[in-house]
Amino acid sequence: MSEPTRISAPDGVAPATQYSHVVLGTGRFVAVSGQLALDEDGKLVGEGDATAQARQVFENLRRCLAAAGAGFDDVVKLTYFVTDMAHMPAIRAARAEHIPDDRLPAASAVQVASLVRPEFLMEIEAFAVIAP
Repeated sequence: MSEPTRISAPDGVAPATQYSHVVLGTGRFVAVSGQLALDEDGKLVGEGDATAQARQVFENLRRCLAAAGAGFDDVVKLTYFVTDMAHMPAIRAARAEHIPDDRLPAASAVQVASLVRPEFLMEIEAFAVIAP
């Protein structure tokens, strides 16, 4: 893949600290559906534990990206859906295990009233661009 260009502070926009405002890439587009904290048997990992759920979600994202021939270096956008913004530090910590600060994708965080089941604390989707 051609190296994505990350722009954390476009002219006239306050600098981003936990994401990049803009990420450009050339290649094939990969969309990964929102991932939940389910193990390979479909069982919840980390009931009531944002840290455990975030780690499982990022592991699921890693596996989905790999199935498309991609990795976290190819991710250009992450969208976080959380039932409580207090879960964001756990998500950032799990993200840091996979994505270094100098390679942060564009991102959005949205607090939602609930997810598909009440025991889920977060759902995260990813968009990536990989070389053809």
